[in-house]
Amino acid sequence: MQKEILEIIKNRSLEQYQKVIALARAAENSLDVLDLSINEKQHLNEGIICDLKEGNAPFRPRYNLVDFEKFMQQGSDFLELDPPRNLQEAINSLLILYKHIPSVTTFPVYLGNIDKLLNPFIEDESEALALIKLFLTHIDRTLTDSFVHANIGPEETKAGRLILQAERELENPVPNLSLKYSQELTADAFAVEAVKTGLAVSKPYFANHEMFVNDFGEKYGLASCYNGLPIGGGSFTLVRLNLKALAEKAVSRKELLEEKLPQTVRIMLSLMDKRIRFLVEESGFFRSNFLVQEGLLNLKRYTAMFGIFGLAEAVNHFMKKEGKELRYGQSELADELGLQIIEKIAEQVAGHKNKYCSVSQQKFLLHAQSGIGPDEDTTPGCRIPIGEEPDIYEHILQAGQFHSYFPTGVSDIFAFARTNKRNPAAVLDIIKGAMQSGLRMFAFYTKDSELIRITGYLVKRSEMEKLKKGKAVLRDTTLLGVETMENQDLAGRKER
Repeated sequence: MQKEILEIIKNRSLEQYQKVIALARAAENSLDVLDLSINEKQHLNEGIICDLKEGNAPFRPRYNLVDFEKFMQQGSDFLELDPPRNLQEAINSLLILYKHIPSVTTFPVYLGNIDKLLNPFIEDESEALALIKLFLTHIDRTLTDSFVHANIGPEETKAGRLILQAERELENPVPNLSLKYSQELTADAFAVEAVKTGLAVSKPYFANHEMFVNDFGEKYGLASCYNGLPIGGGSFTLVRLNLKALAEKAVSRKELLEEKLPQTVRIMLSLMDKRIRFLVEESGFFRSNFLVQEGLLNLKRYTAMFGIFGLAEAVNHFMKKEGKELRYGQSELADELGLQIIEKIAEQVAGHKNKYCSVSQQKFLLHAQSGIGPDEDTTPGCRIPIGEEPDIYEHILQAGQFHSYFPTGVSDIFAFARTNKRNPAAVLDIIKGAMQSGLRMFAFYTKDSELIRITGYLVKRSEMEKLKKGKAVLRDTTLLGVETMENQDLAGRKER
């Protein structure tokens, strides 16, 4: 451990605050308080189960979605803030609160529906645009992590239009941004503006408002990458299952479905239970944190995320093993096996109870995890491998079979040619068709953009080049972007 700490201290590619975070993680990981079984440790060590570096002693929920609407109405006694009376005070109050919201990254992963938070205070639009640009710039320079995420929509607002304009002009990677999109509630003109912005700066992506309302009610938010969660709560934990690694340990699909998969799911459910128990019963977060005491977070509004990734490779492994020249995303038979695997997991996870997941009827919810930097030869979630994507309409129909299984998030990313900037309405038509076909999320960008959509987060090309030269960079997620670009052929995404 001393060697690890010294390496962190001497690392010239880390900015001071990044060193502090790394040192804190090293301290937490020196503990062993979860009482993991031999099987649980073995599956973690083999990479079949991955805890996404949450730490060995969870002392805060992974994702917290603060009730910002309540905060704007009541202010905060702890922060000595009254309810804001004008746009300047609203922005100032939010920026102060953001600094005090914990997460697994130490930065807030959810900034609220910022258009609706700011819109009541907008009078002069030119003055408001200048203030919103300062607001977004402050976020980008101080919350230096691309998992920081804001929402707009579904309805059009003055603030929403100004935010889209500001994002196009600023080209900041933070915050990530999503539009809650509804064909009933979102005006076409506003949606086209969002498409223009997305083609220019790779955000916002479109989230299927009706699907999320069906799963969580109106009070939901999109956090971090593609994570749909209840406002006023969030997710205790996100652990993910490497389906590729598990498939490679099974001699047949029958052994996978009847033995390996049920056994591994049980182990992962147990691991998640232990993380949640320590967090709720021993860490003290829900007894002492001011966000809980002031009603901005509530223990009963939390769930937990059972993640999966590498579905494509798991399916392709058995297609090859069975002598079939079929590929996931290109064959109905291959996709049927993919659905069979997901249905098997969904059934078992739905049968498991955790008393602290009140908001989701004591159940964990499935999540198609969008990948991390070190992943190599393993496709995020249930996506089609890069370079094997079919025509866009076939891709959408294939993805639509899977998205309904993942209420806490799933994604497909579509890279568009720059010529689409001349006809954003046509891209909106594609998004409408995708939503009608069952897509929960539609993320897109143009291949020549300065902001690259890596998996769920954004990174600047210029900042990655700077990091490659050994220079410190402002945003800590740039390193993840460099790792992912090296381990996966993101440039090979099919251009639409």
